[in-house]
Amino acid sequence: MATLKNALRASVPLMLAASVLAAGPAQAAPAPTQASCKLASGIKHIVEIQFDNVHFRRDNPNVPSDLEQIPNLLNFMEGSGTLLANHHAPLISHTADDIITTLTGVYGEKHGQPVANSYGYFRADGSVGFSASFSYWTDVAPDGLPQMVDQSGQTAPAPWVAFTRAGCDVGGFSTANIEFENVSSDVNNVFGPNSPQAQEAKSNFNKAVADFEGIAVHCAKNSPLCASGNTDALPQEPGGYTGFNALFGNVSVAPAINHGQPSVNDLDGNVIGDSHGNPGFPGFDPSASQTLGYVATMLEAGIPVVYAYIEDAHDNHFTGSGSYGPGETGYVQQLAAFNEAFGKFFARLAGDGITKDNTLFVITADENDHFAGKAGAPAGCDGIHTPCTYVRLPAGCDGDFTPCATTNLGEVDIDLRSLLLTEFPSTTPPAFSVHSDDAPTVYIAGQPHPADTVTRGLERQMAALQGYDPIQNGNIPVMRAMADPVEMALLHMVTADPARTPTFTYFADPDFFLTAGSKSTACTSVAACSSEQPGFNWNHGDFQEQITRTWLGLVGPGVRNLGEYNELFSDHTDTRPTVLELAGLSDDYAHDGRVLFEVLHNDALPLAARQDGETLERLAAAYKAINAPRGQLGRKSLKISTQAITGDDATYASLESTLAEITTERNTLAARMIAILEGAEFSGQPVKEAEAEQLIAQADALLVKVDLLAEGSQFSGEDLLASH
Repeated sequence: MATLKNALRASVPLMLAASVLAAGPAQAAPAPTQASCKLASGIKHIVEIQFDNVHFRRDNPNVPSDLEQIPNLLNFMEGSGTLLANHHAPLISHTADDIITTLTGVYGEKHGQPVANSYGYFRADGSVGFSASFSYWTDVAPDGLPQMVDQSGQTAPAPWVAFTRAGCDVGGFSTANIEFENVSSDVNNVFGPNSPQAQEAKSNFNKAVADFEGIAVHCAKNSPLCASGNTDALPQEPGGYTGFNALFGNVSVAPAINHGQPSVNDLDGNVIGDSHGNPGFPGFDPSASQTLGYVATMLEAGIPVVYAYIEDAHDNHFTGSGSYGPGETGYVQQLAAFNEAFGKFFARLAGDGITKDNTLFVITADENDHFAGKAGAPAGCDGIHTPCTYVRLPAGCDGDFTPCATTNLGEVDIDLRSLLLTEFPSTTPPAFSVHSDDAPTVYIAGQPHPADTVTRGLERQMAALQGYDPIQNGNIPVMRAMADPVEMALLHMVTADPARTPTFTYFADPDFFLTAGSKSTACTSVAACSSEQPGFNWNHGDFQEQITRTWLGLVGPGVRNLGEYNELFSDHTDTRPTVLELAGLSDDYAHDGRVLFEVLHNDALPLAARQDGETLERLAAAYKAINAPRGQLGRKSLKISTQAITGDDATYASLESTLAEITTERNTLAARMIAILEGAEFSGQPVKEAEAEQLIAQADALLVKVDLLAEGSQFSGEDLLASH
């Protein structure tokens, strides 16, 4: 493996040179960056790109990781900046929550989407409905509260505001909720239900999607780019927000950034458009060439801040059907296309004078995945010299008539209601719904109290379920951890909208994808309840480290060149404050994340942060340990929660009370800690040494308390995954 990895890295300069040559001549010089856009640290542009499930970790030790197969990007991050490899997503780890958390710097409890990419909610009559997490920032949820609800019940502050108030236009391409996500509620919300845009959505749906979805520019006051744009309405924005315009959709953006043309080209010169021949938004799985082509055009048009999203590499985007295993030919080919695109992108920007010397590049992946499958064949295949192949059996194998154990690719689908009826035939489960997932949230009709006998009964039965796993070739526990609203509050998963709070969250073995049909029946056997699905084999949304641990690359003015950096724990909430610190801006709210000052040059930090750096580092580490869902306290508390929920009523009552006390104590400590951190980072306030030391000591004591409680838990969650 080491030889292959070194050989791949050694080839990077040649691959980069080939990509630069392939890019052709430099593009026309960009329009001048807005004179009114004032950013610090010598930054003239900010480019923030978030991948869907592109891995730095190897999913097969013999197969180079996704990023290793994109050396034009990996070399750029490690050679010119810092790649934080101990970076984490929040819970539940899905695209909507992860991107929004990155955009805002706060966890789902404060932006309204802790369960994604859709979520359940209780209607007034106790029945359960479901809503997409993806919608435009100011949309209203089905229960009447803002979709992006903050803790006061208002619409959460929008992420572009700090930049537009500073005179900077902000572009977005396929990034969650800062552009239109649909042509129904989003179009009606901004343009009105009787508008020409709404009429187009009714008469020509496909064209409306290409015209209006997925692309937007939020402009500074008096920006010429948005002179003919629509009002950028944020009626609940803290501090007010009037006099700002925006361009919504390719139909408005393309002519404004591409010399009046109705379309924008990808990096290969192809018109970006949909599969129906309409120029415009290609859909929410844009290729690297499409995304980077649009980003480059925005930058060249003088838009200084751009957010963008790129599809995953492991789904089959060639035919749009199924997904690949590590090292499979199609997977390797798609990563090669990603690599070529980044080579052309960096070469094109360099020709425009947009480089790491004047541009802050922020690149990350929303989450990682668990590969639900066995190793590819032949043994030792690496995907580069020897392609890996996988056996794909028809869906519906039952372990008896169709030998599931012979396949080596595909998640295992289980209907929880059917499995309950099979393993507990003498009882009838209550009416409940689930947000189908690897870690489904469960909603019992009528929204019973967490301690209600109905709730406790279903929790105990679901905790005891065994499911047949053809990947493991045997029955294994379905459940790995459980959290009810007390633990979900500790993990920042309870919003200001009580209707959205699940009855409990069921973190499962990552091989499984769990549903609950409305007309489910008992299976003939436990094995018959399992159905391996070769069309998909990458699970996320759970709590395991292999799913929640991702990466963050920072390159540009003020960023140190540390290469691969594993020493610092971080998560998506830390991205926003770090970017704002470098840009010399601030938000109107406290972040849940903190500035990653360990990877920044001293001259990019306020004097207080430089003078008190050692104390701030220890305070920040203690803060993340107690506040991050994947920090030490979050991990250990989930074990305690599982012990409580699966225990008898006395154990449940005692541990739940303790968890509630821990959450209260944690919240008090965390609020004081982040106030000191942000005071030093954004306001230059000197750190009071004695107060900081006291808070660190209190955090350490809280962690010891939680560790001792967790030691008594019979559930070790991630330890049970050692066989995977």
